Amino acid sequence: MVGEVERDVLRVTSGVRIPLDEIVVRYETSGGAGGQHANRSHTRVELAFEPAASTAFSATQRERVIARLGPLVTAGAADTRSQTRNRELALERLAAKLAEALRVQPKRRPTRPTKGSKVRRLDSKRRTGERKQLRRRPSTDD
Repeated sequence: MVGEVERDVLRVTSGVRIPLDEIVVRYETSGGAGGQHANRSHTRVELAFEPAASTAFSATQRERVIARLGPLVTAGAADTRSQTRNRELALERLAAKLAEALRVQPKRRPTRPTKGSKVRRLDSKRRTGERKQLRRRPSTDD
């Protein structure tokens, strides 16, 4: 599972595990309604991660992540009233962002139109031309 925390390590993909001490965690009060609980409890979690300083990536992975997400990757959560659950959600979101950035896009193989599609296209063009020709005024030669 992406975003799974195991022994002080965040599992991003099967081969990439980030030590939790490389992730900066900040707790804040979450906004919105909620009275004293929302105003006093630091339940919102904000994570910051610098891929350039990480030991978890190879050189090509590091370049890919920085190119797609920038030099600082952040994720936050203020979904629940529990600080622990918000931290788990933020870690999952960070892992999902990094996993998507690490995914290698497959090369596009250009394809040619099939013979059937060429025939259908030309038939359609011929029918359109005939229809437009029928709309014209009759020539004086007729």
